[in-house]
Amino acid sequence: MNLNSRIMNHLALIWLKIKDRDLYHKKKLEEKDQKFLSKAIANQPVFPVIGKNTYSFKHSGNCGDIIYSLPTIYALSENAKAFLYLQLDQPMNYSAERSKHPLNGVMLNESIFNMLKPLLLAQTPLSICGIYNDQSIDYDLCIIRRSAFQTNSGHIARWYFLHFAVTADLSKPWLNVNPDKSFSDRIIIARSLGYHAPGIDYSFLKKYKKLMFVGVPEEFEEIKKSLPSIEYHPVSDFLELAQVIAGCRFFIGNQSFPFSLAEALKVKRALEVYYVCPNVIVEGEHAYDFCFQQQFERIVEKLDQVS
Repeated sequence: MNLNSRIMNHLALIWLKIKDRDLYHKKKLEEKDQKFLSKAIANQPVFPVIGKNTYSFKHSGNCGDIIYSLPTIYALSENAKAFLYLQLDQPMNYSAERSKHPLNGVMLNESIFNMLKPLLLAQTPLSICGIYNDQSIDYDLCIIRRSAFQTNSGHIARWYFLHFAVTADLSKPWLNVNPDKSFSDRIIIARSLGYHAPGIDYSFLKKYKKLMFVGVPEEFEEIKKSLPSIEYHPVSDFLELAQVIAGCRFFIGNQSFPFSLAEALKVKRALEVYYVCPNVIVEGEHAYDFCFQQQFERIVEKLDQVS
């Protein structure tokens, strides 16, 4: 459609909005539906032959997205081995909110890959986790980045289900690690620099004992402004991080990578939801979410009483 046609179409819609608002809204919805359908058709996944001994997967997303893709990898692999190849240094292309992300504009780099690899290889049926270098793949999980869906809402794990025609019980654990029981009396906290619910204040947690933070140093310095006595626990890799979270008393976090581990492990947990981007969903026992202060304090009180 050339410029003149677009202008005429736009003017016709304005006139229709004045003359017949119901018909106008119907036309706008039809236009929106057609854009969705066109994009969806252009990004249909390719399904390989069923019954293979191995299936290979590609992912270029951030660590949390990779964790949320695991139920789909398991479902598509069935009883076969899975090879997962991660594409590094792909641009984030997110909003300014993500400019606070510690990877500075990319979704995954080699350093983070090396921290993630031990955790992924500890999972069945993953038998290979490598850097993507044009290997032959069966399933491109990056398809969700080209999705017709609005990915700032919904359920990250279910985005993959919609594209690959699988399902899983997301109320059950999909990560398996040996819990580090030395953290059984610790309340573990992770809060990234972005995705903060307005008005949420963590300082009330001062009345709880043995608070410990996991995350990057910049995030720790920020949380110390509210909780000066909180401890910091750096980790050597993300398998260790998962073991710490699996062994903790309970976990508090926002929509960041550590919470994806808590959700996948199904530990007792509370999620701070950012209303602009509510695309992380908690499921299962002792799983809470909040975006208001009074509810936050009440949830922590409940979790503290769970034996």
